[in-house]
Amino acid sequence: MAHYDHGMRPDSDSDRQFVQALAESYQLPFVYETGKLGASASEAAAREKRYAFLRSVQKQQAAEAIVTAHHQDDVMETAIINMLRGTGRKGLTSLRDQKEVRRPLLAWSKRDILDYARQHDLQWREDSTNQDQAYLRNYVRLSILPKFNAANRQKLLDLIVDTGETNQELDALLNEQLGDELDRGWFVKLPHDVAREVLASWLRQHEIRDFDRKTLERLVVGAKVARPDAQLDIAQGWTLSIARNTLALSSRLDLEQP
Repeated sequence: MAHYDHGMRPDSDSDRQFVQALAESYQLPFVYETGKLGASASEAAAREKRYAFLRSVQKQQAAEAIVTAHHQDDVMETAIINMLRGTGRKGLTSLRDQKEVRRPLLAWSKRDILDYARQHDLQWREDSTNQDQAYLRNYVRLSILPKFNAANRQKLLDLIVDTGETNQELDALLNEQLGDELDRGWFVKLPHDVAREVLASWLRQHEIRDFDRKTLERLVVGAKVARPDAQLDIAQGWTLSIARNTLALSSRLDLEQP
């Protein structure tokens, strides 16, 4: 078992102790790391640090995959959050089971899981900040999702599934067209909405995912109108390099090399 303490709450070490004791009771190996993000750290920053730690453990242990406890409510919350952020078609289906991040509980709601825990006398801990609606996810969880009746809940889940199937088909087509560089002349001629979607797919193809609609808008406009040799910051140390005829993605480390 692997546990990352973000260092965002004064009581977070109690979570680590709980998970460690649970691992020992099941005779499982336990690995943890403590960060120092502070109470003001964003959810995005916390997620980035958490997955960096989990991937390092995966590599050290030669594990086939990271396994998380995300459930059906997490799928719905993430879809709503990404709609609010304007991340487009992919944001609606971003939380899914993948080859290197397995999520076996996505078919079950949080209520299903809590009912199972109660029936089998299993213990759990609640994050002490879960009621703080200053965090967008908590606001969605506490103020939006409870307003969904069973029928509306199912409609959203069906929409997520249908969009996921469409995304797979579109991604296959886009991946055939997108390479290390884009033809700038071709990109400039794309309708704005299409250009935004193409650019988002291109970023994801290079494992760049920490962007929102505002960032995409800035990059699309820059890609079309900026002068040659312009460099536009994206996220995660990546830069969009603009030449007269091409667009290219460069990591900050690549740019700093002589």
